[in-house]
Amino acid sequence: MGRQFFVGGNFKMNGTIDSIKEIVNNLNSATCDSNTEVVIAPPALYLLLTREHLRAGIEVAAQNVFDRPNGAFTGEISVAQLKDSNITWTVLGHSERRVILQETNKFVADKTKAALDGGIGVILCCGETLEQREAEKTMDVVLAQLKAVSDVQKDWSKIVVAYEPVWAIGTGKVASNEQAQEVHKGIREWLGEELGKEVAEKTRVIYGGSVSEKNCRELAKEGDIDGFLVGGASLKPAFVDIINARKE
Repeated sequence: MGRQFFVGGNFKMNGTIDSIKEIVNNLNSATCDSNTEVVIAPPALYLLLTREHLRAGIEVAAQNVFDRPNGAFTGEISVAQLKDSNITWTVLGHSERRVILQETNKFVADKTKAALDGGIGVILCCGETLEQREAEKTMDVVLAQLKAVSDVQKDWSKIVVAYEPVWAIGTGKVASNEQAQEVHKGIREWLGEELGKEVAEKTRVIYGGSVSEKNCRELAKEGDIDGFLVGGASLKPAFVDIINARKE
């Protein structure tokens, strides 16, 4: 068995009750590739609404979770609360949180471990800025982000790694197929060295950064690209075309 294709939709801070219902209804009625695992991440306020209306077979993710079980942490959501609400995944380490909210590699790692310990799957984001790429530090940056997690978590069976070059997120710029494949291959080689051959072979490494219905099929042909984390396009009907990127 190969790695199951995985497509995540990160709505970010977008959507209303009506627009989320429309997206969900579209997914419910769409013909999606049964070989693709699909997870969507609406804003926290709409997690329950999404789960209530979304058909079985498509999962729902939070866009963040805290690393403590409960207590005086105003504005945060715990892993147990997600579980209680039948939310089975969380996105962690997105560059917008690393950059704007100054989340450190260690904080992302601690949250990843908390989520996994509590039975929630993690879409673990990593990626470099344009300055870091031009300084030829891409792999140094990406592997440091992943190493922080491997230092505290050896079981990666419920982690999907999402490589998102920061310079390609929401900019319309996309890493070339070769650029993306090169980094994905490097991540997989590192996984093998750090956590063993089996982890490297089984862990899905997906690509994010201005993925659209126009470029997804070519990207999906690369050997180490196991799916996509989709931003803006996940709010549009064309998200279904991305889910079906590998469908004949």
